[in-house]
Amino acid sequence: MRQFIRHPIDVPVEIDIEQDPTWGAGNGRTQDVSAGGLALHVAQPVLPGRQVLLSIAYVEPPFQAQAQVAWCRPDDSADGYELGLSFLDAEVAYMARMVEQLCHIEDYRRSTLRSSGRELTLEQAAIEWIEQYAEQFPEIGSGSLH
Repeated sequence: MRQFIRHPIDVPVEIDIEQDPTWGAGNGRTQDVSAGGLALHVAQPVLPGRQVLLSIAYVEPPFQAQAQVAWCRPDDSADGYELGLSFLDAEVAYMARMVEQLCHIEDYRRSTLRSSGRELTLEQAAIEWIEQYAEQFPEIGSGSLH
């Protein structure tokens, strides 16, 4: 049984596999995030147990964290692989949830511009998003399944 509920999120991500200069930095896209880690789509397989540096430049300042590959399997829906990363400590997991929230706010800001032509600052978008959606956004750990 899964320990944490996963929340869908689709943002570009870059991973760099430590101590493996042949792999180099690779681009991917997140699929979902939970309190314990995240899943993403990458072009190349990565062995479970490997340490990676995760970078998400979608937010300012860019989010970077160390993670460990928990699993890797072929992606049935697209070319490439699904990769499961586990965060190495609770503080990073909390920060990742905040990054997820910022990504939702940025998406809200962009969709508001497209749909209504209203240009919002990040702060204005955050205020509106919080008023409309924050109650539905779970706190860290609240999605735990035991």
